[in-house]
Amino acid sequence: MAKKHVSTRPSAGVPPPLWHTQNVTDIYKALNTSKQGLSAAEAAHRLTTYGPNKLAEGKPTGPVVRFLRQFHNVLIYVLLGAAAITAFLEHWIDASVILGVVVINALIGFLQEGKAEDALRAIRNMLSPQAMVLRGGRRATVDAANLVPGDVVMLQSGDRVPADIRLFWVKGLHIQEAALTGESVAVDKIIESLPVETVLADRLCMAHSGTLVSSGQGTGVVVATGGATELGHISTLVATVEQLTTPLMSKMTRFGRWLTGAILVIAGMTAVFGVLIRDYSVPQMFLAAVGLAVAAIPEGLPAIITITLAIGVQRMAMRNAIVRRLPAAEALGEVNVICSDKTGTLTRNEMTVRTILTANTQYEVSGTGYDPHGGFQIDGNDVLPQDHPLLREVVRAAALCNDAQLEQREGEWLVNGDPMEGALLIANIKAGQEPESLAQQYPRTDLIPFESEHKFMATLHHSHTGEAFIFLKGAPEQILEMCASERTPTGDRPLDAALWHARTEKLAERGQRVLAVACKPGKGHEMELDFKDVKSDMVLLGLFGLIDPPRAEAIAAVERCQSAGIAVKMITGDHRTTACAISRQLGLVNPNIALTGQELEHMSDAELRDLAMDVNVFARVSPEHKLRLVSLLQGFGLTVAMTGDGVNDAPALKRADIGISMGNKGTEAAKEASEMVLADDNFASIVHAIEEGRTAYDNIRKSILFILPTNGGEALTIIAAVLMGFSELPLTPLQILWVNMITAVTLALSLAFEPTENNVMHRPPRHRDEAVLTPALLWRTAFVSVILLVGTFGLFMWEMEQGASIERARTVAVNTLIFFEIFYLFNSRYITASVLNAQGLFGNTYALIAIGVLIVFQLGFTYLDTLQVLFGTTAIGLMDWVLIILVASSVLFIVELEKAVLRRRPRAHQ
Repeated sequence: MAKKHVSTRPSAGVPPPLWHTQNVTDIYKALNTSKQGLSAAEAAHRLTTYGPNKLAEGKPTGPVVRFLRQFHNVLIYVLLGAAAITAFLEHWIDASVILGVVVINALIGFLQEGKAEDALRAIRNMLSPQAMVLRGGRRATVDAANLVPGDVVMLQSGDRVPADIRLFWVKGLHIQEAALTGESVAVDKIIESLPVETVLADRLCMAHSGTLVSSGQGTGVVVATGGATELGHISTLVATVEQLTTPLMSKMTRFGRWLTGAILVIAGMTAVFGVLIRDYSVPQMFLAAVGLAVAAIPEGLPAIITITLAIGVQRMAMRNAIVRRLPAAEALGEVNVICSDKTGTLTRNEMTVRTILTANTQYEVSGTGYDPHGGFQIDGNDVLPQDHPLLREVVRAAALCNDAQLEQREGEWLVNGDPMEGALLIANIKAGQEPESLAQQYPRTDLIPFESEHKFMATLHHSHTGEAFIFLKGAPEQILEMCASERTPTGDRPLDAALWHARTEKLAERGQRVLAVACKPGKGHEMELDFKDVKSDMVLLGLFGLIDPPRAEAIAAVERCQSAGIAVKMITGDHRTTACAISRQLGLVNPNIALTGQELEHMSDAELRDLAMDVNVFARVSPEHKLRLVSLLQGFGLTVAMTGDGVNDAPALKRADIGISMGNKGTEAAKEASEMVLADDNFASIVHAIEEGRTAYDNIRKSILFILPTNGGEALTIIAAVLMGFSELPLTPLQILWVNMITAVTLALSLAFEPTENNVMHRPPRHRDEAVLTPALLWRTAFVSVILLVGTFGLFMWEMEQGASIERARTVAVNTLIFFEIFYLFNSRYITASVLNAQGLFGNTYALIAIGVLIVFQLGFTYLDTLQVLFGTTAIGLMDWVLIILVASSVLFIVELEKAVLRRRPRAHQ
């Protein structure tokens, strides 16, 4: 008779089975299996039903499509339009140059932009390649892809869990789930069923696909494979999350549309006016409209933006922030909120002994992580361990009752084994005792390994003089039941259990994980350790309070973020108490107010929206919670950065405006889903990147503010000529293209190298909906355009009135426009601050070099025969140059006067 199959692939809208709530017998019935496993034939049959234990692979976007997608930008369309116009005018060289700019821009975007498929591929690579199963009661090693629901899988230390498994037998099984849940310490597994409301991180009877067995053994039934696993669920989230466009790209799209519409309307109106009012012929006005469009189109702007961002990316890389998508460099400067994972991001993901309690003394332990540099203090005063024998005794006991090992590699200390046990070894070194020497002095002869059933570890040691010692380490509530006395500096005394329980609670309130250590003499002739030997009459030595401490540099970085108007929110899979304790040390606002994932489950979006801005600590959260919080904060109009290092962070990293992953300890899934990777896993590097991002945006605005008045002055000059009925335009389309391109690759480009202004991290983030050109900058653009019009058109008219040829008048007009831009470049270095000082005039070496290069080019434009023929120019005299420089220099002083007036007004910087 065919066996009944129970699907583990939930339909849309149907919650998955709550396997953690069912006992093992019910699991056997539901999946029609037993502790002997499935037969080979039944496993093969189920494989055809459920499919392979793999995550589905979507069809990746081909390179051709990704390359063509780079052209989908309004400003690129404007550039292509400019190329078409110049080609229509048969200026093939100029058309080729513009097209070259477009292609280079597309290539940079193509190479810089990461593929979303890489995030899915990285998660798929986390699946275990093989698994040990029971098939028909016999052990067999099979390809993990062939696992099916109902298979019985055996796990041991070092294994990667191959599927979601409901455990029914464990022996000291600890699984490292940080990448999935954010839990910083390996989780002690059990077999008992749990309540329905138990969150993912607390489902202790489950082993989840992709997590790592750190110690012990276990056996369980496969309940979900492939896309039905928790890992598969995250993969689905990553695939379905919409990756938002960066704020700059959105703004430049709106700006490009506005600019394109304005150019077409103005050119059309000018042509109609010329034909109907000034009696120009239609062909004349068509050419004038073309010239006006060429004048108004900022051909070099997309390239300047791309280069400015590329320079920002290079600067960030020098400060350990690797940007994977070019536009993200600017978007960093707009960040209002950083949603940060705790473990490994704000903290070191290295457990540290922070407090040691003995009968009469509380010691605070300095130092961070696995670095053995540090010491001990009492009431803030340093003490020497050799003056405190009981302190040395308690840390020695913790080091001997220990299975971890320390390793120093390239100057960095690493722990092989449980992180908490590694922290105890480090504390022992701080007390001046080497673990290896202790192990040789008191060799271990037997042990009782830690198991969840009894919650302690015990070891038996013999000295070389024949003495025997039993050391005990474990959960305080368990150890206190086994102790009859407590050790003091003057001897043993009866145990005050109530006092020690109260001390344990106080340490827990500080977010510390608490371990108790006890000992008693053994019998010299006994070489084996039994449970009866430790069941009673133990002597309590003390308590250890451990914590995964915040990075020292992260504390300073959080302070800088808050002073820059950037909120920092901790979103972690760890417990509420631990999260609040870390948040207090970090200096977060409202550190004692926290929401848990279980509370989030019962909140509507409206209820959460009311709390989201005030709550900065979110504990025990799942990937869906992180994604929900990021999306909700974006709903407030905020630009959200999300940091993380685990697979569980990947969906939120992709959804956030800026996803930031850890380069050293981060998973590949997190890296591929992010826009930026921290090479040093240092939260402080985020602040440096934000500073560079704000600088990049400032420099883009300066470039725009420099380029647009040039285009505006050229366009107004043509409009003025038409309005006044001139038979010849002051500037030809080819001359306009020369001005636009030559100044873009020299003067405008130099603004991309502008250094960071002093106040960049002392001002609040700009709003994400703020236009690229604020009213103040629009005013500046119009104001300078009029100055350029008056000076350029004025000298053109003056030359024509003096009887000069049209070639000479145009040459004077073009050079006047160029020198206007040279002087205006200095104004553009600071949008509101004065440049009439040494730093303002000489602080950017690139600008001075660009001016020199441009003057050489302009001399060639004016005096070289070939360029005279190509552009219709002619030589001019020395007095012409003097007049040009006098007129053009006026813009420097007029704009500085305008800045001084604006600085006296509130919000002038906008």
